[in-house]
Amino acid sequence: MERYIAIDGVCAWPNMTRLSEGELGVAIYNQPVHGRWHGDVEAWVSVDGGRRWERRGVAAAGEPPGNRMNVAAGASSSGDWIVVSSGWSPVLAPGTEDPNFAFLKRHVLPPRVCRSADSGRTWDHADSVVLPNKENWYIPFGDVVVGDKGLGMSMYSCAPEGGPNSAWFFRSNDDGKTWGEASLIAADDYNETDLLHLGQGKWLAVCRTLEEANLQLFSSADDGDTWSDRGPLSLARQHPGHLTKLADGRVLLSYGLRTEGQHGVAVRISPDEGNSWGPPRTLVHLDEPTDCGYPSSSQLDDGTIVTAYYSRQIPQHTRYHMGVLRWPTPQIE
Repeated sequence: MERYIAIDGVCAWPNMTRLSEGELGVAIYNQPVHGRWHGDVEAWVSVDGGRRWERRGVAAAGEPPGNRMNVAAGASSSGDWIVVSSGWSPVLAPGTEDPNFAFLKRHVLPPRVCRSADSGRTWDHADSVVLPNKENWYIPFGDVVVGDKGLGMSMYSCAPEGGPNSAWFFRSNDDGKTWGEASLIAADDYNETDLLHLGQGKWLAVCRTLEEANLQLFSSADDGDTWSDRGPLSLARQHPGHLTKLADGRVLLSYGLRTEGQHGVAVRISPDEGNSWGPPRTLVHLDEPTDCGYPSSSQLDDGTIVTAYYSRQIPQHTRYHMGVLRWPTPQIE
């Protein structure tokens, strides 16, 4: 297993995409704090399978006094890189602090569709997401996924005054240019959600719960119109999750660990499209409690799995950073 400090000085929350020419791209928040500073969503690319990364451009610029930091991202049917981003306003200027800062005292910026046809060098932008309820906030998360009837992505909603979160499935019928046709995945206790398309109208969704902060699995057999609860996938404070379909058909779940004595990144594998799951395996174990997790994984053509995550204050590196693991695909048991 190879482990890298890939991008230094960023909180990141990386969202990784396999680009059209085989490159790996990540969309990251570019400030070394947990979202409270003005900042942008940057596009970084690796041409050597995740070992080295170069900054290509800004996918979504934060408009002062706000930022852009929450994303859903992926490749469209045509191969364009799509980043759907929201953020918060007002936030603090970089380098400043306010002991009374709280996100619930801010408002969420509407999701913006950002699109690049040149692997992140230049970006077009459009405010083209139709929301089910304009009085609520909607925050994108997870992958933009190609399905049978267009693209899918998830966002979670909440009321400006706080309260329960709900996870939603959004569809695009024009390859990611506009978004609508929202259907509810799970109501009242679910936020950050990642999607996986299995084919033939079947989808999986792994949702973070608000109360227990664990992962719950949902599935759809009618191309995202309705969803069924399939049960928990992790313990409390083990979140959020990312789903990847491996070349051999198995499903990889990557997720963060934030329980006592366990901080880092873990994985589980399903051999049967989410019907059963193997035991957890810890990929990253951090010796002390810290801000960490939010993994995103992709499998390369040679079978290597690349997992990006974020962390700070580890013995090897004290600053916020995006870490990367390169590890072999586990054998089929």
